Amino acid sequence: MARITVLGGSGYAGGAVVAEARKRGHEVVALSRTLPAAPVDGVRYLAGSALDASVLAEAIDGSDVVLFALSPRGDMAGKLEGIVGELLERIVGTPTRFGYVGGASSLLVAEGGPRLWDETEAQIPEDVKPEIVTGLNALELLRESPESVDWFYVSPPEEFGAWLQTPSTGRYTLGGDVLLRNEAGVSTISAADLALAILDEIEQPAHHRARFTAIG
Repeated sequence: MARITVLGGSGYAGGAVVAEARKRGHEVVALSRTLPAAPVDGVRYLAGSALDASVLAEAIDGSDVVLFALSPRGDMAGKLEGIVGELLERIVGTPTRFGYVGGASSLLVAEGGPRLWDETEAQIPEDVKPEIVTGLNALELLRESPESVDWFYVSPPEEFGAWLQTPSTGRYTLGGDVLLRNEAGVSTISAADLALAILDEIEQPAHHRARFTAIG
């Protein structure tokens, strides 16, 4: 079993990964600024900010996988790139894998086509754009990282969030750099089903220094 640290372990995506990882018997450390109302049994929860270098060091110490599921909203806006950079410096030259849960905007709308971001930027509210840009920047930081860093970047589908109340199906369809849609033309997945894809990647690594996406 692996030791998995989830940064943002009480959020929508991070919380689902924590639950699925523990269900599979992994050792889990979850870092968030506030403890969850319904903690998962057996998980080591740390309350603190990933902006605090000492807290971050404690959270990732001895981890086989560090999964970044922090939200770039509110007072964290514009600060996540710095945390990604610090993490890359800490894990370079180590066997620790780094996973990042980003967004859909960096996905291509078709093979060889433009990014979703390029097609939708003009319609996106100004207050939402900074968090999208953070996801785009994080992917570039990973791509520019030393070759010794084994990373994977997860792009959820176009419609992803707790407010959608997307039902879980217990399965997923995996994709690469191109946005996926189901037969009805919908691009969505629940956090629990995305967690299945992430844990399968952790247990059976298939994407090395690469990005993948999944729909339910």
